[in-house]
Amino acid sequence: MKSMAVVLLILSTTFILGCTGMNNKQQATLSGAGIGAVGGGVIGAASGGSPVTGAILGAGAGAATGYVIEKNK
Repeated sequence: MKSMAVVLLILSTTFILGCTGMNNKQQATLSGAGIGAVGGGVIGAASGGSPVTGAILGAGAGAATGYVIEKNK
């Protein structure tokens, strides 16, 4: 569990610093992926499944959602 917290800290720091040169669509896609990964990991762990699988699936769904929402603005 401690290693997952370190990984999330590193990813969130990279995520925050990596958004500076992006346009709105790219930022929305990346934000959706990050939020989806965290949510999917939590749901995967809470349901007794794999948090890694949940994070991967959540990241994909979140990225797609962020992209579609920003594209349709």
